[in-house]
Amino acid sequence: MRRKIVAGNWKMNMTLEEGLNYARSVSQHFTENPSRKAEVILCPPFIHLQGISGILKNGHLALGAQNCSSEASGAFTGEVSADMIKSTGAQYVIIGHSERRTYFNETDALLNKKTLLAVARGLKVIFCCGEIKEERESGNHFEVVRRQLHDGLFSIPVSEMPKIVIAYEPVWAIGTGLTATPEQAQEMHSFIRKLISEKYGKECAEQLTILYGGS
Repeated sequence: MRRKIVAGNWKMNMTLEEGLNYARSVSQHFTENPSRKAEVILCPPFIHLQGISGILKNGHLALGAQNCSSEASGAFTGEVSADMIKSTGAQYVIIGHSERRTYFNETDALLNKKTLLAVARGLKVIFCCGEIKEERESGNHFEVVRRQLHDGLFSIPVSEMPKIVIAYEPVWAIGTGLTATPEQAQEMHSFIRKLISEKYGKECAEQLTILYGGS
């Protein structure tokens, strides 16, 4: 069965105390009402990870980071490595979020390096892809997503693909008041699954979980 996943990205919000209190309330809810239909993942800021990992020890929820370094270790001030994330108890990491691509100029080559390192360190990767408004309006959205996956993800060996979740996020539908229709989202999800099938085979494509993120 293909995994159903709901992942909550907190972005740069909440102090440590606020984040821990919020995680306790979410954990309590799912302790009392376990989700039988989907895996639920919380993706808070880095400083929350270790504390929230302890809160989620009952196993009802999973924990993910919002980003990781492309380097394993060393003199990279301000960076957080995949090993550091793994050591907190987190199981997932988001790579290639549109805000990282846009505000921090993260390239497909850099995201590929991050992804390879993260899966090698035992993390599951939520790999984000999606087009901006101009690319959608010009009819270039399929080619954009194809390139992002080809250059950012497709060097992953098929044996590691069970660690990959793809998140389609149409950038033009995030915080703009615009919303992708179910038909538009499903069309792109089908396209992504077709690309995976061509690269890794039908079985891998059928097992892959694809998320939607965009208002």
